[in-house]
Amino acid sequence: MDLNLLRVLDALLQENSVTRAAERLGTSPAAVSRTLARLRRVVGDPLLVRAGQGMVPTPRAQELREEVGALLRGCDNVLRPGAGFEPVHLQRTFTVQATDLLLAGIAGTLTDRIRAEAPRVDVVFLPEALEGGPALRQGEVDVELGVLGHLDPEIRTRHLTQKTLVGVARSGHPLFEKRIDARRFAAADHIGISRHGKRLGSIDHVLAERGLRRRIAVVVPSHTSAMILARDTDLVALALADWLPDTTAALGLRTFPIPLDLAPLDFGMAWHPRNSADPGHRWFRDRLAATFLAPPGVQNIRG
Repeated sequence: MDLNLLRVLDALLQENSVTRAAERLGTSPAAVSRTLARLRRVVGDPLLVRAGQGMVPTPRAQELREEVGALLRGCDNVLRPGAGFEPVHLQRTFTVQATDLLLAGIAGTLTDRIRAEAPRVDVVFLPEALEGGPALRQGEVDVELGVLGHLDPEIRTRHLTQKTLVGVARSGHPLFEKRIDARRFAAADHIGISRHGKRLGSIDHVLAERGLRRRIAVVVPSHTSAMILARDTDLVALALADWLPDTTAALGLRTFPIPLDLAPLDFGMAWHPRNSADPGHRWFRDRLAATFLAPPGVQNIRG
């Protein structure tokens, strides 16, 4: 049956009036009358009959009222993704690729939010080992979160915020005895953070422009190991401004502004376009973004 016939039938059964049904559908009473005649032939029942100045439904029409309404709602849910989406019924596992530093700041809050809204949704966090590859295209990763780069051309992105790099060292570090300028910053021994053992970065290029050079005494693969190493030594590490302040303090660490003209880091999320319109994926992206922008106790630098 033509779906438009069902819409007219639904309006007629709800209104019990050709005129009011026409107003509801945004068409003319004559068009609705013609459709009613067609419906009577298809159903084999008069559906609506005269009763004084109005019309009343037949027993068959009364049987059809709820059934037709439910059928139309089901069709709308199929044809309009998300129309009937409710996260409480979602049963799915989402995979997020992010650095351990970002993970540490958002995982707890994100988990609480998801458990409250969609208790059957699970989240798998992956390290950046798949960064720069086709993980989003191949479906190995649902969302990449962080400083985005090396993405396939079709990948969709959403800018979230900008964050500033700061230095971090143990509270009793000799650096804190005087004002930290570029020369004193460069003279300290540093911790490099790289999964591939890379030693130099944007800070080293800026220092070189000033005729300065720092020593990368140790390279570790994660921010977590860098912070623990900074706690136990006189090595200096890098962190994000206003990120995990309670954890930093609990480790006995202090942050300080880097005395260089450094561009802020752009943070965003990326996903494959096949998931753009999916209501469950869209709901998860929104929750992930909200958690990243406002984790507990963190004042974010908005971009």
